[in-house]
Amino acid sequence: MRVVGLIPARLESSRLPRKALADICGLPMILHVLHRAKLSEALDEVYVATDSEEIRRVVESQGGKVIMTSAAHQTGSDRLAEAVQDMPCDIVVNIQGDEALLDPAHVSAAVSALLDAPECQAGLLVTPFARTHSPSDIKVVLNCRDEVMYLSRQDIPSDARTPGREMLKAYHVVPFRRAFLLEYTRLPKTPLEAIEFNEYLRILEHGHRIKAARVVSECISVDTPADLDIVRGRMPTDPIWGLYRGKATV
Repeated sequence: MRVVGLIPARLESSRLPRKALADICGLPMILHVLHRAKLSEALDEVYVATDSEEIRRVVESQGGKVIMTSAAHQTGSDRLAEAVQDMPCDIVVNIQGDEALLDPAHVSAAVSALLDAPECQAGLLVTPFARTHSPSDIKVVLNCRDEVMYLSRQDIPSDARTPGREMLKAYHVVPFRRAFLLEYTRLPKTPLEAIEFNEYLRILEHGHRIKAARVVSECISVDTPADLDIVRGRMPTDPIWGLYRGKATV
């Protein structure tokens, strides 16, 4: 069983341009994600998949491995599918390039959950979440087998009759079975995917299953300048930063 971690990264971002290279404690964000992913015991190899020569130079300056891809991809999953087209592996883990506070142990949790659920073709981390009216955060509801039922930018489940109900947020570490990743990215885009602007709904709308792994984490995806400020504030005291700080130079 060969498990490969891939970090899709691009410079263009509508809400936070050039965020992959945003400085956090003297290191570009993409390098934080790379160093943390490489600490995961679940991954045999880690690559950054990008269309940017600037990102490539930064990653390779740290000894990181880069796979150059087309600039035409609309989703990170599409970029990963191109990157693994000829790569021998069994599981491909999509680790989003804006998860700067990634916990390597959570990568292992996501991979283990998928391997233990042969009926599922993809996995997803979820974590408890309390902030309401936050459309940049993807909320998730699960069935009784911890499989994803729906993902939304709205607050779900509803609090209309049950105030104080638990919410779960997607934490974007997404393992795929390689053969399914290649199949999924060829499937037609779906109505709910377009409404919610979330590519993983295509999996559900085509009748496939996503296994969730529950973890407790304060990680946030850096989507906005406010998110970046939060991560910059947390990083100096983050224990995982201490594991690679001495080796991380640009």
